[in-house]
Parts: sequence; C-alpha cells; structure tokens
Amino acid sequence: MKKHLLTDFDPVSAKAWKQKIQVDLKGAEYNETLVSKTLEGIHIKPFYHNDDGIIAKEIPGTPSGWNITQGVFIDDAKIANDIAVDAIEKGAEAILFGANKPFDIESVFKDYPYGKASIYFDFTFLDIDFVNKLSLYLTNQKAEFYLNLDPVGKLSKEGNWFKSQKEDFNALQSLSQSVNTISVDTTNYQNAGANMVQQLAYALAHANEYLNHQTTNSITFKIATGTHYFFEIAKIRALRILYASLTKEYDCSQTCHVIAQGSRRNKTLYDYNINMLRSTTEAMSSVLGGADAVCNMPYDVLYHKSNEFGERISRNQLLILKAESYFDVVSNPADGAYYIENLTQELATKALELFKQIEDSGGFIKQLLQGDIQKKIKESAAKQQELFDNGNITLLGTNKHLNPTDLMKENLELFPFLKSNPRKTLIQPIIAKRMAEAIEKERLSHE
Repeated sequence: MKKHLLTDFDPVSAKAWKQKIQVDLKGAEYNETLVSKTLEGIHIKPFYHNDDGIIAKEIPGTPSGWNITQGVFIDDAKIANDIAVDAIEKGAEAILFGANKPFDIESVFKDYPYGKASIYFDFTFLDIDFVNKLSLYLTNQKAEFYLNLDPVGKLSKEGNWFKSQKEDFNALQSLSQSVNTISVDTTNYQNAGANMVQQLAYALAHANEYLNHQTTNSITFKIATGTHYFFEIAKIRALRILYASLTKEYDCSQTCHVIAQGSRRNKTLYDYNINMLRSTTEAMSSVLGGADAVCNMPYDVLYHKSNEFGERISRNQLLILKAESYFDVVSNPADGAYYIENLTQELATKALELFKQIEDSGGFIKQLLQGDIQKKIKESAAKQQELFDNGNITLLGTNKHLNPTDLMKENLELFPFLKSNPRKTLIQPIIAKRMAEAIEKERLSHE
C-alpha cells in the first residue's frame, strides 16, 4: 500500500508556528525582529500560512510558454539583418528591433524565418506612412509582430510628444484596425526609481489613456524587472490582474501581452560580471511571473558597444533557463505559493488605490503635465539612493566587497553615466539613473 508522507504528520496552525518562533526568539520582539517593511509599504512576514486566508487567484492571460528574445538596433539594415538571422539560428525565438528612423524593410527582413521568431519593435519616431507600409509587409509575410507605438511613453521619457497630443492620438486612431499596435512602456519608470506599486499604477493609468481614446483593442506592456526576486514575480502577476479589471469597463480583450527586460538601475560598471547574476535572477522572475517574452541585457552593456560575445552570453542565459533548467515546462508555476499570492494581492490592491487617485486627479497625462508623477518617482528614487548610500541596498563589488585592483577607465567604449542634454521640453522628463553612478565616478576619477 502506498503511503503519502504528509499524512504521517499532524497539521500545524499559523498560531502554533508563531508561538514556536516566539519561544526561539528568547524574548526578542517578533514584529521588530522578523517583520520588515518595504518601500511600497508592504510588511514581509517570516512565514505565510493557509490560516491567513490567502486564496490563489486565476491570472488572466498567463501564457503557456515564453520567447527568448534578442535585441537588435537598426542602424545599418544589412548588419541588423545579419545579426537577427544569426541570433535566431542560435536559439532566439523573437527579435526586438530598435530604430530611430525609417529603414529599408526588405533589407532588414531578408531571409527572416517568420515561422520561427516573433517580431517586436521599439521606435523612437512616429511615421504613420512607414508604419502602415511595415504592417502591410509583415502581414503579407504572415509574421507575428508587435508595433509597440507609445506616444505617452515618449512624453514621459523625453518630455515632448512626437508632434502634439492631438496629432499623435489621431495617428494611433488611424491604425486602430491593426493588431498589436500600442505599447505601454513602463521600463523607464522602474529605471528612474519608481517603486513597484508606482510602476503598476502608472502602467495602468498609462494604458487607460489609450483605452479612453479608443485607440486600441490590444496592448503590449514592456516592463523592467529588478533583482527583488519574489516581488518581481508578483509584479507581473498583479499587472495582469489589474489590466483585466480595468478592461472589464471597455469593449476589448482582458488579456495583455508582456515583454520583460532587465533593469539598468542596478547594473554596475565595476565587477561587471556580477551583472550576469543579476540578469539571470531578473529573467527567472520574468518567466515565473508569466512574461510572454524575455529580452536579456548583455553584462557589458554599460561600457561596451554592441558585440557578438556579450549578446551570445545574454542569449545563452535564457537558453539555459529554458533548455536545461526546464523553465518552460509549467505554466503559472507560482500558483498557490502563499507568499507570492499574498504579494500579488497586496501589490494589486495598493496599485489600484494609487491608480484611482491618479484618475480622480484628471488622469495620467494631466499628472505628467503638472509634474506630479515626476515628483513621486524622484521621491522614491531618493529613498532608494539613500538606502544604497547607507549600505542597506547592496550591489556586490560596488558598495560591498569591492575589488580595489579592478580598473575600468581604459575599457570604456561608451559613456556609462547619465548625460546632460538641456533642451526645450513640454514637461520635465522622467530620467533613468543607475544607483551606482556616483560611486563609479569617484572610483574612475582616482584611477
């Protein structure tokens, strides 16, 4: 007769667990010793239990799998094509094309294996004639593609619309019959220092601006994941729940598409190989949280120009997760995990409250024009920076366990710090900045 191991043990209540912990603390206060509070105002307990009443919720739109995604910037069309086709041959399942101007479509997609790899775009320009031409071309090729147009993201990141709010939204409206047109790019909020509740609330309010204008029936969210492992898993799950709740009010799909990229905020110039560890945990969080596509960041992206070795390593990290660690076997693997379920619900609840405050104050665009969103992100970033400067946020090799013989000045191909580029803008842009910049500048000055 088969025996089930768990039936050999009596169930232990949450109260009994807490009593045992308090005995082991030998007089130390339970809440002060073991309960911590995050910048989002979430209290983390030492254990979670079924007695807490935590109920697993279905996560709308959780994909059955995820795509290994390679970033390719289109400067020279032929070079971009060579890189993309080579990356697919070596395991990439999607390509994220960046471009700052129209390009030769046929040259970029020469011999592209459409059946093997999806296509994402990241445009820093808005040219409707070109987008229509590109959309028609890829549709005829039966490609799966995501145009990812985001004028509100352009406003928040650079301080200006492409042309004007009216013209930009009219341009989107003219593409309303196209699928996968609109993107909500939240990566800059995370990279600028927004906490997770803010990231979720701003993502929802950002999306609501498009839904209010009836410019789309499908939205792709681009998110940045950091190294707060379980929180990042919960963040993606909460985003899907929130988006489904919002779109119940509209005549559109309640599921969204999510492409996850690693954060730049926690990446470092010194001891740069540690960036591979950071990006690996970020990718793991992205997969376990339910991203549709994961685009990894090369470990040397801060100081090296695009190079085959860095790109190969970043792609191989994802290949190992999928082909050797079996991160593609289970859909929604976090389902039922008390800690993650609790984090998901708390993040979603707090983000919904903040979203409602934004809407009551006139909406996301109005809050950007008034500078309120920028102010809140700056306040959050300042708190993070203070914790980092005090050593309460650790970046190994940078503010802890430094290698004094590590020199970088002669290795810099790119300027790794925030650049000042004064220009006339409609609003103050939301500026991304890495936490380690001040320390790194100081070290470089003494090499």
